[in-house]
Amino acid sequence: MTVRGPSASPPRFAARSLSGWGRFPVLDVHLYRPEKQAALAAIVRDAAETSLIARGLGRSYGDAALNAGAGVVGLERLNRMLSFDPVTGVLECEAGVSFADIIETFLPRGFFPGVTPGTRFVTVGGAIACDVHGKNHHRDGTIASTLVDMRLLLASGEVVTCSPTARPDIFWATVGGLGLTGVIISASFRLRAVETSYVTADRERARDLDDALERFDATDQRYRYSVAWIDGLARGRRMGRSVLVQANDTPAAAIAGRRFTRQASSRMRAIPFDFPSFALNPMSVGAFNAGYYAAHGDKRGLVVGMESFFYPLDAIHHWNRLYGRRGFVQYQVVFPTSTAREGLRDILERAGRSRRPSFLAVLKRFGQANAGMLSFPFAGFTLAIDMPATPDIRDVIAALDAITLRHGGRVYLAKDAALGREGFAAMYPRAEEFRAVKRRLDPEGRFSSTLSRRIGLDE
Repeated sequence: MTVRGPSASPPRFAARSLSGWGRFPVLDVHLYRPEKQAALAAIVRDAAETSLIARGLGRSYGDAALNAGAGVVGLERLNRMLSFDPVTGVLECEAGVSFADIIETFLPRGFFPGVTPGTRFVTVGGAIACDVHGKNHHRDGTIASTLVDMRLLLASGEVVTCSPTARPDIFWATVGGLGLTGVIISASFRLRAVETSYVTADRERARDLDDALERFDATDQRYRYSVAWIDGLARGRRMGRSVLVQANDTPAAAIAGRRFTRQASSRMRAIPFDFPSFALNPMSVGAFNAGYYAAHGDKRGLVVGMESFFYPLDAIHHWNRLYGRRGFVQYQVVFPTSTAREGLRDILERAGRSRRPSFLAVLKRFGQANAGMLSFPFAGFTLAIDMPATPDIRDVIAALDAITLRHGGRVYLAKDAALGREGFAAMYPRAEEFRAVKRRLDPEGRFSSTLSRRIGLDE
């Protein structure tokens, strides 16, 4: 199928300065915001741009959805839900539908996304392009595990439908493919039936990194959801001290009263301005981390609303302003199980030595990798650390990348802002398979981003 758009005049754009959620880097782009699929097709076909890249709600952290000096296609207006089967839980929707839309519509009916990242303010198309994972990867994998099929607009104007069984090469290049094979225009995927809008969580403190990893090993197969907050500034014997939270869905029989309630949106607060750069420093953040660790002691049987559990930072609107006008980088790495202990220790040591204040360091276990050519997760442990974007941040990241490579790890491209070509080639050994599919689908390189050029994915 080929989508035809209007051709009377060339598509119009607005000149904008955009960034990812980390607000680093900030780049000048040409922003298109189509409201219908025909208009989207006209942009792909007729826009006078050297290249284009799709963008959702801007929650990838670095430059994966940026395209300096060229076209960015915002898909947030292509946000129609197309069909839903309450028997199978399969929802078909356009790529601009957000997880917030899905939860608002379907959680009261007893359905929740089977895999969700740490914010509900992401689009379906963006989630697929980044092959997002959540607190249940060790049990349920990435969003790819929920996908039935999707429809992809190619540079030629043709729309192809792909799935794990129909055109699987296109499917597995597009899942985690960062929008470089074409524009995802719609998808069908399974929502998970739930009895309530709550999880029941057990919380426990770990005194150091070794203790945290041992607790994951001992318990996480008993829980569907598992995550640990880590004190990124703790040094010496306390390095890696953590608060581990593990949970399962709460059955209806375990609670009294309303089974489905909304918890997060009504209590949303906002950061009204950019914090000054001196506000976040090792002393202030160290005090916060120490207080957080002390206040979150061991406790079992905590009944927590799903939105509060999965999206704690969504309750603070514009929380990225905490890092000031220069922004921040979220460095997320995964190490294989065999080297995770040493790799995580070295990353925490190097990040701590840099005195980068981070009050958001998160540790999770990953299950097995899927067939995605550029998908991030594989079996092991993943750590995500926020760091202010100081003038020397690229040097710090380069040092962390060297550690990551030494221990056989890789960084998450959806959050990256500094990885080089050699590092990418070593971390993602299936990149040439991806390029082969992209050559066939996009021989003239219509789809490109600042990130893809930086890491050498474009030819």
